[in-house]
Amino acid sequence: MAIDGIIILDNSGRPIIQSGFRSCSPAYPLLHIDALNNALAKSTRVGDVDPIIYVPTYDGRDALLPSACCHILCGDIRIVCPVSGEVDPLFAFAFLQGFVEILQEYFGTVSAATLKDNFDVVYQLLEETLDSGGHPLTTSTNALRDIVLPPSLISKLLANLSTPGAGGMSPATGAGAFASPIPWRKAGLRYNNNDIYFDVVEELRAVVNKNGTPLSSNVWGKIETNAKLSGTPDLLLTFTNPQVLTDCAFHPCVRLQRWTRDKSLSFVPPDGHFILLDYRYVPSGPASAVTGSGTPGVRGELVHVPIVLKSLIEVNEFGGTLDLTLTSRLASRAMENLSAELYLGEEATGASCMTSGGQWGGGGAKSLPGDVSWRFDSKKKVLRWEIQNMPSSSTFHLRGSFTSGAKNPRPARALRIRFEIHQHSFSALKVDQLRLTGEGYKPYKGVRGRCVGDVEWRW
Repeated sequence: MAIDGIIILDNSGRPIIQSGFRSCSPAYPLLHIDALNNALAKSTRVGDVDPIIYVPTYDGRDALLPSACCHILCGDIRIVCPVSGEVDPLFAFAFLQGFVEILQEYFGTVSAATLKDNFDVVYQLLEETLDSGGHPLTTSTNALRDIVLPPSLISKLLANLSTPGAGGMSPATGAGAFASPIPWRKAGLRYNNNDIYFDVVEELRAVVNKNGTPLSSNVWGKIETNAKLSGTPDLLLTFTNPQVLTDCAFHPCVRLQRWTRDKSLSFVPPDGHFILLDYRYVPSGPASAVTGSGTPGVRGELVHVPIVLKSLIEVNEFGGTLDLTLTSRLASRAMENLSAELYLGEEATGASCMTSGGQWGGGGAKSLPGDVSWRFDSKKKVLRWEIQNMPSSSTFHLRGSFTSGAKNPRPARALRIRFEIHQHSFSALKVDQLRLTGEGYKPYKGVRGRCVGDVEWRW
């Protein structure tokens, strides 16, 4: 199974960088670029474009060769991956996600300007991560850093001076690419302080009907790890409640037999940032992951949504009125960076709203006392209500009206609500202890939880 190549486009749809399409005609990547740009031009919103676009192509004998254009948006660039034949598009998306993570490790912020300033590094990464036949090669950032130097002045100076190490670590004599017997870890790493940090990040994705009953709610989690450990440590991580973890996907460093036997993670960690574990949380009892009490009519396998929305939206000629009330269900935690978005229709021209403690305003953004604000995006035709900090059990209101150039406006029938909860997890997953063998030091261990929510609430 192989992909045809990679194309990186800027926000205007022009190609910045592309890999070599050695097994395809020169027009093949251009057909996929045109197909994507045409789909973006026809859509009223960027999010309406399908992530997979069918592209008919032809060989030299005018024979039809069906292909697909897989694409993802990353900042102000769009990465395109054409596939053909019997290739699963999920294979292409998995590679695209891995390639984006590599770019983020190398450049921090991934943008068109950053890639243009580092053409040489990006081309080297394309050559090392994808062979001429379209098969993924080296995708581990630890191995790539020995082959392709990061674009920093220190790295260039060290390369010129033939110094093999930097970054607060003692260099390993003779260490180079693939010198370590463990593919994901360099040999001879040394740190003054030995630390390892675990971030338990969980995302709630839910759909709620107009009566406030969840139709679907799923929690997907991952354990993001940042290891700064000397030598080759062998770690054993145990949990107090591993039964909450289902449908697990592990980093290659995890020993699967040990997990199958006693639900503990035994591994030799890579150096730096990596995702140790992906999982899904399914509650076994009533839907009580947040408040501790079930909700009538909610099935046991659904996770409780920690917020309540009451909406009264009326559509009139050339506009409408709205009255929204958001209430937190959390008893002890505050929600942060909460936003509620409502698409007002293609012909929407403006909005005038008032939120709790605020004043009337019209047209654009309106900052209000505290951490509450609203604004109307005239380009995306979206009304956005933002609450930077929502204390536990608190209530906020938004009342107003909107105008439209259409006699019968057609706003979206659902609001999209997003939020963050720090020092919290829906699954209540707890780390028991971390044991280290193979080295003579005791590392510092840090664990914290964070939740994000993405809820579609219908009205």
